[in-house]
Amino acid sequence: MKTYIALLRGINVGGHKKVPMETLRELLTKCGLKSVQTYIQSGNVIFQSSKEATELEEIIKKNIQDYFGFEVSIIVKTPSELQTILDDCPFQQNEKEHSFFIILNKIPDAELVAEVQQISYENEEIIIKNDALYFYCSTGYGKSKFSMNTFERKLKVIGTARNYNTMIKLLSLSAEID
Repeated sequence: MKTYIALLRGINVGGHKKVPMETLRELLTKCGLKSVQTYIQSGNVIFQSSKEATELEEIIKKNIQDYFGFEVSIIVKTPSELQTILDDCPFQQNEKEHSFFIILNKIPDAELVAEVQQISYENEEIIIKNDALYFYCSTGYGKSKFSMNTFERKLKVIGTARNYNTMIKLLSLSAEID
């Protein structure tokens, strides 16, 4: 059995796509995932399975759609993949701790990355490495001009954002069930 972390995009935000975590844990346990845990309401699931990540993404997506009646984008990573994304953050430690990590469902085309890297806003820094977009805003995320939908569209990917503290906690929780 391998340990995985599933990142659900856009649930329990502004009253839309409501997914109670207790119900989600029960649903995912019934579809064969083991040691299912959730962390906060924004769609972080730690579990174990003998299946591969791409198959798990489809299983989770289908079960959520069948049970809740709406589609949710799912990205499944191993703890080591998530650790690599955290370790590869190009920002200094104090900026890293206030950054957002946008985990992408695939590595975007290099030409699209080069084009998107030209986008710049005052007080904001965006760096794309492999399957992650690193975002730092010195004035705070709430005051940023950053739009994940724009970057997803331009890069032709699906992404879901987590802050530094959530990344650390997910890695910690995943280590506890290994």
